[in-house]
Amino acid sequence: MTQAGIGDPSGGVIDAWLAAHRDRLIGWRRRIHANPELSRQEVATTELVMTELAALGLSPRRLPLGTGVVCDLGPATGPRLALRADMDALPITEHTGLPFSSTTDGVSHSCGHDAHTAILLGTAAVLASAPGLPVGVRLIFQPAEEVMPGGALDAVAAGVTEGVSRIFALHCDPRLPVGSVGLREGALTSAADHIELQLRSPGGHTSRPHLTGDLVYAMGTVITGLPGILSRRIDPRSGTVMAWGAAHAGNAPNAIPQEGQLRGTVRTGEHRTWAEMEPLVRSVVGELLAPLGVSYDLSYFRGVPPVVNDVTAIEMLTRSVAAIGEDAVADTPQSPGGEDFSWYLEQVPGAMGRLGVWSGFGPQVDLHSPNFDIDERALDVGVRALAGVIFGVGSEG
Repeated sequence: MTQAGIGDPSGGVIDAWLAAHRDRLIGWRRRIHANPELSRQEVATTELVMTELAALGLSPRRLPLGTGVVCDLGPATGPRLALRADMDALPITEHTGLPFSSTTDGVSHSCGHDAHTAILLGTAAVLASAPGLPVGVRLIFQPAEEVMPGGALDAVAAGVTEGVSRIFALHCDPRLPVGSVGLREGALTSAADHIELQLRSPGGHTSRPHLTGDLVYAMGTVITGLPGILSRRIDPRSGTVMAWGAAHAGNAPNAIPQEGQLRGTVRTGEHRTWAEMEPLVRSVVGELLAPLGVSYDLSYFRGVPPVVNDVTAIEMLTRSVAAIGEDAVADTPQSPGGEDFSWYLEQVPGAMGRLGVWSGFGPQVDLHSPNFDIDERALDVGVRALAGVIFGVGSEG
């Protein structure tokens, strides 16, 4: 990893803070990691953030629902940039064996939100230590990213995007080596919706399926037919993926069941396609089941839109990351995963980067795995990237 600081428009403020406080930054991450809290339950994490920001001489405010924090600093007038981190953990039992492993049964920071929160705290400390900031800054420590439609909607409803001209965030990526940040203009993630299909039939004997509605056959028709037809109705360049995650019906091998359930997800990387997806799914399911003698109820749960990185915002983030070192800027593909940072981008332009957290040795353990961990050198990189955006904008925002 290349040492940062070359061309740093902050005049070395970032370097100086990290040199003096790197252990503090790591300590925040480890404390949060050891005490993970599920979505909308981030009480201790919120208190930690509030306490640390107040110790910097700042005036943090708790979000209205009780967890999450927003804090402004820098000039009170003129343009304002927002920096966001998510704070919640997942209902996953940790298996890393780290000395600071989760102390909460069945809950762990298996997606790196402990790192995101620590990085934004470090960024806040760097900015607070500067003699002056060229632009107003809003720090958003957001709860409930891991549930749909996401805590970002609550934060937006609380007014966190008001007066903001652009917003930035980072997300851990174990596919990228530490020292790098994956950047991409345009769509970075995908919209992610949930489908639940309840089917009903009079039931009957498997020797006489013609006398009833064959519910399992109907389920199979939808299981294979819906993804197949969507692939023929939607432009493949949209990155649309439909897959089932659960199918339940019956117990006896010689009885046609009366009830069945399918659950799955639909993901797409194109905003326009996302807007059209629900009516299309409803139409296709109706067409598939019409001749089969079963009734059904389809529940369609809209999730999050795709994260689409703004051209100017990604240029700003790229300049900041490039100052870290010559190999810091990395390419990254669009992901079929969902991320509720997209709700902010429905209000203001912005950009998210993928923070490399792989040490370069051993397996690249994926997000949401009980063995997920980060190379803690990535914390420095994250602080440099976010603080560098602020120091690098000049007075124009």
